Amino acid sequence: MRTSLDFPDPLFKHLKTRAALEGRTLRDLVLELVERGLNARETSDPQKRLQSRPLIVSDVPLSLPVGQMSNADLDELVQEDENERARRFMARR
Repeated sequence: MRTSLDFPDPLFKHLKTRAALEGRTLRDLVLELVERGLNARETSDPQKRLQSRPLIVSDVPLSLPVGQMSNADLDELVQEDENERARRFMARR
C-alpha cells in the first residue's frame, strides 16, 4: 500500500544518510525500522532507561558537560557527526 508521511527535516536527513551509508534504499531502511519497532519487546526497566546517560565521543573538548547540555545541544552534536560521516562516505565514491 502506498502512503505519504511527513518526517521532521532532521529525521529525514538522518534516515537518508543512514540508508546511503548502508548502501540501501530509504524505503527498505524505513520498513525494517518500523517492523523492528513493532516487534520489539520492552526488556529493560523503563526507569533505568530514562536514567542512562548518552555516550558522546568527540575529538574536541565539549563546551559543556554532557549532563548540562540541552536536547538541542545534543542534537547538534549528533547532526555534526552524521554530516561528517556522510562527507566521508561521499568522498569515497
